[in-house]
Amino acid sequence: MLSTPLGAGMAPGSATARFRATLTPLAVAPFVALAGIALVAIVLRFYDLAANPGGLYGDEAAEGLDAWRLLHQPGFHADFGVWFTSDGGREALFAYVVAGVFNFAGASVVALRATAAAFGVAGVLTIGHLGRRFGIWTGVVAAAWAAGSLWLVAVSRDGMRNAIVPLFGALALLALLRWADKPGRWTAAAAGAVTALAAMYTYQPLKLLPVLVVVWLLWLRRVDRPTYERLRADAVPFAIAFLVVAAPMIAVAVTNPTNYFGRVASASAFNPGVEADSNPIVHVLRTVAMFGFTGDPNARHNVAGLPLLPVPLAVVAVAGLVRLWRMRRDAGHALILLALPVFLAAPLVATEGGSPHFLRALGLAAPLGVAIGLGALEIVEQARRRWNRGASWLAMAAVAVTLAAIAVWSGWAYFTRPPADRYFAFSYPIVSLASYAADHPGSAAILDDYSAMDVEFLDASEPVTIYKPGSNVADPAAHSTYLALSLKDLASTLGPAVASRAEPIAWDPSGKPAVWAVTP
Repeated sequence: MLSTPLGAGMAPGSATARFRATLTPLAVAPFVALAGIALVAIVLRFYDLAANPGGLYGDEAAEGLDAWRLLHQPGFHADFGVWFTSDGGREALFAYVVAGVFNFAGASVVALRATAAAFGVAGVLTIGHLGRRFGIWTGVVAAAWAAGSLWLVAVSRDGMRNAIVPLFGALALLALLRWADKPGRWTAAAAGAVTALAAMYTYQPLKLLPVLVVVWLLWLRRVDRPTYERLRADAVPFAIAFLVVAAPMIAVAVTNPTNYFGRVASASAFNPGVEADSNPIVHVLRTVAMFGFTGDPNARHNVAGLPLLPVPLAVVAVAGLVRLWRMRRDAGHALILLALPVFLAAPLVATEGGSPHFLRALGLAAPLGVAIGLGALEIVEQARRRWNRGASWLAMAAVAVTLAAIAVWSGWAYFTRPPADRYFAFSYPIVSLASYAADHPGSAAILDDYSAMDVEFLDASEPVTIYKPGSNVADPAAHSTYLALSLKDLASTLGPAVASRAEPIAWDPSGKPAVWAVTP
């Protein structure tokens, strides 16, 4: 049998011949790499999702409960279709998607978290696409970092709306870059609509997107007047599209400002009653040091207090900053460069809770991915310029090995974390209470409103009666068993005599009773 060379028998200028001519190893390599990166992203976000992280945190339960109510509770709806006032006030977009998943897969913790994980994978690919705007290998590196980032893995496996931020942040930046590359009414309108969607309907950090747009335009006015003038000519379509998409949420802010702005106000450093873990100076230092040294102490956002970026990647990111600064007169590079300090403002200003706070830093995910991709490119180019082509290949290999090692390290750190480290962070005791109540029909639970959301979601098909601690129970005999997280709650509700007969039904990892049950 005669072998035929690739493309033989075809006209040299034919489309098929030109296509096959592009199928060289170097041309195909980025797409093979992206396929492998997508697989890594899927594995790190979906593997063992039914058991890890386990439990169910109250904010997750709030999303699941509202999604269940959208499907099963007649008349239940979000304010203006976009805002839930429960749990401190929340954008409804994520819950709508969860409701769609519940409609096909059934309501469960796994379905809730799988929705977040799917958004996480989509975010990885979109960050890679954003990086591709600056070169195909920049996109590959950006996606590789996002796929293996312990920070983004942890966020993607929790069933909360935070998981959608990397995706929508990258989409907004892509829309703005498209507008800068091809100014016009339609690209301006698209950029305005996507910016409004990402800023108003996701999570707090992206609310700074309009600030970024203004700062970016002012920057271009100074360094690239022709581009600024072209974009300014399309300001009206941008503004109209933004306002049309944002209108329902603006209506929420106007009609219910206390609920809409309450979460931001309560966490701000400007709130004299804010409960912070350190003074403002220490908070700022710890937040800046998350790039290589300090980590979020909250086990839901992080593992073992590890830094947001390990030191090797922090070095790569610094190289990216150098490149961004050198290219600051280019509209695309300027947008990414300015996005970093704008989105860093959220974790710096919000001092409530532990610091650094990785959820408040999520606006950084997309521009940081691009910075890391550009940093890798800068290191490789500097190696070639200073030494030779062989040095650049070594630099490429070092970057690849670093990214692969960090992905493996992230998976190992996340999946080997013992349940004891997750027990209270993910409300295991409340889940145990809900499970016991489901197995003992006629039970009642004594819980605060926040903890009750777990039980209301987990036992939604067979609702459990819930009393607040200290409330008056008119007929104690109406329930076969009362459950609580402490003897104090039982005593305040049913009296000391009844509470003295309670027995533990669940214990924390140290052996201390975590859930109590009593028959009245």
